[in-house]
Amino acid sequence: MTTRIEQYRIFELNLVGDAGGNPYADVALHAEFTSVESGEKIRVGGFYRGRGHYSVRFMPSITGVWQYHTDSNDAELNGVTGTFTVDAASSDNHGRVLPAADVVRGAARDAYGSQLPFRFSYEDGTPYEPYGTTCYAWTSQPRDVQVRTLSTLANSPFNKIRMCVFPKFYDFNVLDPELFAYQGSIQDGFDHRRFNESFFENLDHRIEQLADLGVEADIILLHPYDKPEWGFSMMSRDDDEFYLGYMARRYGACKNVWWSLANEYDLMPGKSLEDWRRYARVIMANDAFGHLRSIHNCVKVYDYNEPWCTHCSLQRVDTTRTTECITDWRRQFGKPVVCDEAGYEGNIYWGWGNLPGTELMRRFWEGAVRGGYVTHGETFIDKGPQVWWAHGGELHGECPSRIDFMRKIFGTVPLDATPLDPDCTSLQTWPVRTSLDEGAQMIPAKEKAMQYWDVPVLRSAENYQLVYFGWYRPLYREFPLPAGHHYAVDVIDTWNMTVNRLPGTYEDTVKVDLGRQYLAVRIRMV
Repeated sequence: MTTRIEQYRIFELNLVGDAGGNPYADVALHAEFTSVESGEKIRVGGFYRGRGHYSVRFMPSITGVWQYHTDSNDAELNGVTGTFTVDAASSDNHGRVLPAADVVRGAARDAYGSQLPFRFSYEDGTPYEPYGTTCYAWTSQPRDVQVRTLSTLANSPFNKIRMCVFPKFYDFNVLDPELFAYQGSIQDGFDHRRFNESFFENLDHRIEQLADLGVEADIILLHPYDKPEWGFSMMSRDDDEFYLGYMARRYGACKNVWWSLANEYDLMPGKSLEDWRRYARVIMANDAFGHLRSIHNCVKVYDYNEPWCTHCSLQRVDTTRTTECITDWRRQFGKPVVCDEAGYEGNIYWGWGNLPGTELMRRFWEGAVRGGYVTHGETFIDKGPQVWWAHGGELHGECPSRIDFMRKIFGTVPLDATPLDPDCTSLQTWPVRTSLDEGAQMIPAKEKAMQYWDVPVLRSAENYQLVYFGWYRPLYREFPLPAGHHYAVDVIDTWNMTVNRLPGTYEDTVKVDLGRQYLAVRIRMV
């Protein structure tokens, strides 16, 4: 009977071979997969999983019949052949998330306009916008906490989660996990050349469950928050590379995986910039499916112009200017920008983690209108034994429902909507006022003016404009409109989650009453 799997799902070839010595290090296993219809060939590395069992995982992006054959230095694993059939993906299965510029082809690229380099897309061409959250060590928690975390995610607006492989030792994170990634123990030490299959089977299961929820697993491979008796942040370069290669071979076929080389790489001074580049090359050599790759900073921003970086994964760089920096990062790096730490809603004693919900949501809107993406975090230390940012469990803050509201608003923003340059020189065809005097002259959009110096703006030709006021609360604002068109105007209360349509339609100009904080104005051609 022919094996059938769905496009973008995992075909897993399971084999039995030599269990002697250290098969993790001693046995090489690869399989070459060939599409009968297209002739495409993909070579995939296998991995050992204990007790003589080996696996090769393959994610087909092309439907039809595939053939495979293996090669290995273990005679029992060498020369295995077979075929399977790949059926078309179901309606909710879109494949990997990748830079839109690498995926979108033909006339579909026109819909993105100048914004193509800054956007993500599933590999079937469906646009993707990350609305992520952070649960660093959720898979290192007791199993009941892991289950509750998944239940919470299932009822949340989040479609990405930042998560570590290794446990985290930091404030409110001081317990040893039940399972470690390596064989060994705290008392006797860990063998960095032998992996713990029970740990990885749990990680397999959790990544698969995230995929079923439509959540991308942004996997943080290394981080500095370590105990001396764990020692995972202080492994040798060779041990790091051995681990990274194993991770890429084991999880490269998972459609929902992203690679983050490190959380706060600059807090790991024992690793040089060249080490990080080497590690990126190891991931790329062992991940046959080319997932997204980045690295995350504490203070010193990484140079995301390096070609191995597919996108930017950034932390705010000071206490006052956070997602406002997205404008600069887009200009500097020319890639999708994700502010993965913009601060946390909560009441921890550190300034990064005691934001009111209003401020975290302001940062979300500020970043999105500037053409980037922002990741959620929550750090309440008085709501129960788990703190979401590290452990998972349950959410307690005011932001998730408002992020869900925000997703609905931005789900209708045109793909080519372009952030207005701070100097107001790219106003497209929208007119501006040269003064606030009655009957002030309207000047051509291409000329420099100060109409929008104080607010972030998104524009799509003459069709769409979104203006976000954030902290500010002008009593009203007058908006000049492109001549010859009629526009519908909405006042969006981003905190109270309301959309109020002004009566009628407008041409030439519209006066919009405001007077409260956290409002946005949306203007759409009708």
